[in-house]
Amino acid sequence: MNILRRHFILTTALAASAALTGCDKKSADNAGQPVLRVGFFPNITHAPALVGYHETQTKAAQGWFESRTGAKIEWFPFNAGPSAIEALLTGSIDVTYVGPNPVINGYTRTKGADIRVLSGAARGGAALLIHKGSPLKTPADFRGKKIASPQLGGTQDVAARAWLTAGGLSITQRGGDANVIPTANPDQLDLFKRGDLDAVWTVEPWVSRLELEAEGQLLVEQKDVLTTVVATSNKALNGKAELLKKFVAAHEELTNKVAAEPDWAKPAVSAALQKATSKAIPAALLDHAWPRLTFTTSALPADFTAMQKDAKSVGLLPEEADLGKLFVKP
Repeated sequence: MNILRRHFILTTALAASAALTGCDKKSADNAGQPVLRVGFFPNITHAPALVGYHETQTKAAQGWFESRTGAKIEWFPFNAGPSAIEALLTGSIDVTYVGPNPVINGYTRTKGADIRVLSGAARGGAALLIHKGSPLKTPADFRGKKIASPQLGGTQDVAARAWLTAGGLSITQRGGDANVIPTANPDQLDLFKRGDLDAVWTVEPWVSRLELEAEGQLLVEQKDVLTTVVATSNKALNGKAELLKKFVAAHEELTNKVAAEPDWAKPAVSAALQKATSKAIPAALLDHAWPRLTFTTSALPADFTAMQKDAKSVGLLPEEADLGKLFVKP
């Protein structure tokens, strides 16, 4: 598993480097037109972003965000939140769809000086899965077992560690009573199929793929937990406040439409996932995953307070920060 960790870290770094190098070149090529660089994940929990990404690919300047902001929208996929927040902090992107825990980490790391939340995007769609027929039921049963999460410090990673810790296990970054192993979502599926993982804590569509393609069984389902928000940096707010204001308005309009008209949104989400992952998403898979999600612009301070406590309790956050400056409206 040490080899797997090193492989994941290297490939993630190389992919991010290539994407963001391309970002700089494209931004330079479009000097004269405002550019907004947007991060997202190829997950159904990022459905509003996926619809926007699809419309950029198919409608160009008439896409959802382009037509409402007047900007060129550049999209950059990430596997999980910590790498997206790092891109925000370095100024490589301007705004990103991301989970709450990486936001908290970035905010705390800068002592509240940088990362900001602009809106909510989705709740639900996250779960812990075990093998069908597995005897694992309680945290105590996971002693000596291997559980995958998308990335160290990500929202599902913190959820897994907090659940195991609350059940009496000692969990560290290098192991402990059970091993929580940061593993890219596509690799989780293959490893789970082979029996190299005992469980996976992840998000849709990977939850449904593990169920339908690998005989995964739900053990813990996070039906109402905040899974996706829209975040930015103070650098972007200072330089592109008016553009971000238009983006947030377009995002909130789109999120409401995705929630109200799933039959309109699903084809775009499916096409975007196929474009981003080079793998077709069957309609049955999307239909299976969709009811587990609530697309909403709601993101409450209480959500972040609870998640911050979890992150600190599992040793992924040195201290709790005052979250008073976290939420903004550009």
